[in-house]
Amino acid sequence: MPRPDRLWLVLFAGALAVAVGGCKSHPKAKLGPSQAPVYSVGDPESVRREVRWRDLLTLATRDMQVGNLDAAERKVREALKLAPEAPDALVLQAGIDDRRGRTRQAGENFRKAAELAPQRGDVLNNYGAWLCQQGQPAESLVWFDRALQAPGYATPGEAQANAGSCALDAGQLERAERDLRAALVAAPANPVALESMAQLSFRQGRFMEARAFAERRIAAAPATRSVLQLASQIEARLGDRAASDRYLQRIRQEFPQEAGS
Repeated sequence: MPRPDRLWLVLFAGALAVAVGGCKSHPKAKLGPSQAPVYSVGDPESVRREVRWRDLLTLATRDMQVGNLDAAERKVREALKLAPEAPDALVLQAGIDDRRGRTRQAGENFRKAAELAPQRGDVLNNYGAWLCQQGQPAESLVWFDRALQAPGYATPGEAQANAGSCALDAGQLERAERDLRAALVAAPANPVALESMAQLSFRQGRFMEARAFAERRIAAAPATRSVLQLASQIEARLGDRAASDRYLQRIRQEFPQEAGS
């Protein structure tokens, strides 16, 4: 079975989302890299530091979105000097660490952020998703449960989708189905939940159901190599060799560097 490319995109989107004062949607880049923070010279120093801190995270987020990790890290480190225990900055630093292969530092920063923000569902979800990506699905479920219990968590469907996907990795199939179906009630086009339900159905021999979930997943978001490979395997089990081959052809066309792996 292919391993789905399901968690990191959600995780990184979450890291970007919390970077701007806890907002739950992707930040809108209103500031260019050369623009200064907006405050009045008459503001108290604490206000000016707060505005500067938020501005640094906004700009660091923009740098990460375009792949400029050097600039992003400079800004995040400056933000951490202003607020060393700010969960949003720690999450962003953890995302940079992870992209640069600094696994130990990434884990330390994600965990520190989660411990400093035990009522922040988004931060707890990020740490759980990272743990699952590191091959610790059972441990990740503890953090998803905490995220779902956090008061005021605006997007519980994300944690439910991640929890279901990671429960599948942990072999907890009943929990996986429960969480994935709950995630799809909250957001019927959630790509993480759809792909994981396709995998679960395939694993349990429910191939027609697996086909339906795979088709919904491919329609919901840009296809990944993993979901195309899964769809090909589903069609092969259903006896539709032509459909299976069409998905393999898409892999060769859309992921030429990975087609033979």
